Amino acid sequence: MTTVLIVDDQPMQRFGFRMLLESQEDMTVAGEAGNGSEAVRMTAEHHPDVVLMDIRMPGLDGIEATRRIVASGDRTRVLILTTFDLDEYAYDGLRAGASGFLIKDALPEELLSGIRAVASGDAVVAPSLTRRLLDAYAGHLPESGTVTADPAHHPRLAALTDREREILTVIGQGWTNAEIASRLHLAESTVKTHVGRILAKTGARDRVQAVILAYDTKLVRPS
Repeated sequence: MTTVLIVDDQPMQRFGFRMLLESQEDMTVAGEAGNGSEAVRMTAEHHPDVVLMDIRMPGLDGIEATRRIVASGDRTRVLILTTFDLDEYAYDGLRAGASGFLIKDALPEELLSGIRAVASGDAVVAPSLTRRLLDAYAGHLPESGTVTADPAHHPRLAALTDREREILTVIGQGWTNAEIASRLHLAESTVKTHVGRILAKTGARDRVQAVILAYDTKLVRPS
C-alpha cells in the first residue's frame, strides 16, 4: 500500500486528488496539508511514501518544503506539481531534491503511474528533460554543491570507478539505459548494476538527482 500526503492550498484541488487516490486499491491518503510548513510537519509525523507537492502556496512554498523534507533524511519521496513542463519551478523543485514532477493538468492515469513510480524508487521525469531544464536555467540560477577544477576529485565522485564516472557522464547527457548499453557495448543488466552502484556511492536519491550531480560537478556542462 502506497501512502500519499496531498499538499495544495486549494481545498477543491486536494479533494479531487483524494477522491482519485482513494479509488485505488494500492493507495491510501496519509493526510492533507494546505502549505509547506504543514507538509514538513506532517511528513515527519506520518512518513508517507510520496508527497504530492504543489509549488505556489502561502507562507512556506513547495520548493522550500521539498528541500526540508529531503534534508531530514526521511525515506519519503516528493513529486512536484507544476504548471509548465519546462520552467523555473520545475528546475527548482528538482534541485531541491524532488524525485520528479508532473504537470497539474496531467491525466489521472498519468498522475497515478507517477506516484507509483516515485514510490518504487524511480524518477518521474525523463533524464533528457532534466538536462533541458538544467541547460535552460543552470546559467543564471545559483549552483549547489562543491565544485572542483577536476571533477574526478570531487568528494561525491571519489569512490567511482572510471567506468562508473563515464556512465554518470552520459546519464547527465540524458542517455537511457538502453542507449548506454548500445553505445558502450554493455549488457543492459550491466548498465543497471552500474547505475545502482553510482547512486549508492554518490548518495543520489535517483536518476534525476544523478543528472543534477553530473552538472554540479562539471562532468556535464550546459550545451
